[in-house]
Amino acid sequence: MSISDRKKRILAAVVDEYIRTAEPVGSKHLAENAGLGCSSATIRNELAELVALGYLEQPHTSAGRVPTPMGYRMYVNELMQKQKYSLEETEELNRKLNAKLQELDDTIVSVSRLASQLTDYPALALTAAVPTTVKRFDLIYVDANTFIIVLLLSNNSAKSKLVHLPVSVDQTMVQKLSSLFNSGFTNVTEDAITPLLIHSTERAADDSMGLTSVISAFVIETLSEAAAPAAFVSGENRLLNQPEFRDPDKAHRLMSYLSGGGYVLPTGENAQGSDEIRVLIGPENVAEELKDSSVVIASYDAGDNTRGLIGIVGPTRMDYSAVAAKLSFLAAGLSKRLGGGEMPPEGMHNKLVIKEQ
Repeated sequence: MSISDRKKRILAAVVDEYIRTAEPVGSKHLAENAGLGCSSATIRNELAELVALGYLEQPHTSAGRVPTPMGYRMYVNELMQKQKYSLEETEELNRKLNAKLQELDDTIVSVSRLASQLTDYPALALTAAVPTTVKRFDLIYVDANTFIIVLLLSNNSAKSKLVHLPVSVDQTMVQKLSSLFNSGFTNVTEDAITPLLIHSTERAADDSMGLTSVISAFVIETLSEAAAPAAFVSGENRLLNQPEFRDPDKAHRLMSYLSGGGYVLPTGENAQGSDEIRVLIGPENVAEELKDSSVVIASYDAGDNTRGLIGIVGPTRMDYSAVAAKLSFLAAGLSKRLGGGEMPPEGMHNKLVIKEQ
């Protein structure tokens, strides 16, 4: 259905603002901010006509409007400003972002190794588990059977996937899906990507080829991987220096547990909101493999209101005060690097929380 240029400009402004804010858009806001050159009354009349034509809808009693699937379709096909990355640009973006992430991993690994060297015990570092969302989708049309999915995540990393199709798809469909995913799938966590959301997007796109499911599956996989904490273990073989672990079977069980990323905190506990050193002694530990060991844990500020862990595993006879002092300063240094924290004040580095049975 053909509509006037003014209606198209207003529709585009509504969709742009709704994508940005996720709030219904009113005529007064458009008149003041969208640069349409129309009065609020004129915009209000045009909005009413766009509702009558099926491009917009008015939720409940709100004064604002939101796009309908028909409005999104018009926006995607004719109105939106298109952004395209070449394959080379996409690869360069991924290279730069992955290099930045590698720097972070190297920092945590280095601190873990240093903790092991300073204490002569195995050390582990656990990065914070952070709920991750997609900030932006770019679907890049390559040819009739190929397109690229590019996801910019809330942790400022990027993930991409080259999709080969057994059927032909046109560029308009890829652009339509890009707009719909940007409007419906950005800034939501993995658990919010429900079958209902996927199905409604598929219907809005008039997608009979399963493209929505392919993109959704990649999003879910990416968000799941991004939110998982990463564990780094250093110095497992230092256990063999301790008399308690001269039994090869006993040492092997603990070394295998640590190398496999075994948990050191009880289920449901984490590092959030704690600046104190924690000590778990012998049977207090979460796993059978740790029952003859003690674990000393410090948390660090990983930025964005999240925390990670750095810890030492050793015999129950370890020098807890010395280990706690070293871990505390290492954690403070890691916090300063990642979260902008300050070094602890003098005298605070031996503060312990001893977990008793």
